[in-house]
Amino acid sequence: MSEPESGPPIARRVMLSMLGLGAAGIVAAPFVQNGWERVLGAVSQHDPTGLSGLLPNPGGFRYYSVAASVPRKTAADYRLEIGGLVERPGTYTLGELRALPQTRIVGEARCTDGWRVPDVPFAGVLLSDLLDAAGVRAGGRAVRFTCFDGVYTESLTLEQARRADVLIALDMLDEPLTHEHGGPVRLYVAPMYFYKSAKWLSGISVTDKVIPGYWEEYGYDVDGWLDQEA
Repeated sequence: MSEPESGPPIARRVMLSMLGLGAAGIVAAPFVQNGWERVLGAVSQHDPTGLSGLLPNPGGFRYYSVAASVPRKTAADYRLEIGGLVERPGTYTLGELRALPQTRIVGEARCTDGWRVPDVPFAGVLLSDLLDAAGVRAGGRAVRFTCFDGVYTESLTLEQARRADVLIALDMLDEPLTHEHGGPVRLYVAPMYFYKSAKWLSGISVTDKVIPGYWEEYGYDVDGWLDQEA
């Protein structure tokens, strides 16, 4: 689970402790690409839990969730709420997000588990555009993200959130985001490890300080830069 030397400092013992929790723990934890596939393959042969079905492999990506299940959202029922320390809180539908100016970024998807997919195109709305539209108040220092899985959270400083390579992503690989990839809307933070790019995004809240996200409570870096000098 941990990156050698340069990655976020989550200890391997956390992964091993997940094994002690049994199948539920395996589903909840991130997976090392090769080793965990072998574990899940063995489980699928001897235990009809369907765990291996949680790890489709489209183009080298790995799917997992920290929630037992994640509801599916469509254009009919998806909403993105923006609030906190802003002058104009509001809610966007998927159609309204797609009607805004779109930005396309080609970047890397790299997980702390060791897998990476280079040259992945993402497209969507610059987070800075949504923050400008909402009007950040003087006390705003950070941005917190919540997800409709009901569990996952993430945060960025306001300076990080305003970068030109941070998107509220609607498309990936030049197609609308699928549910497995965090659709219909996810965060994409190009210069950081993929755990910062929260899937199934439902809420953006400006806060007065950084609130550590889900995995940061377990030891990941709050600033998950791919390059430490970023």
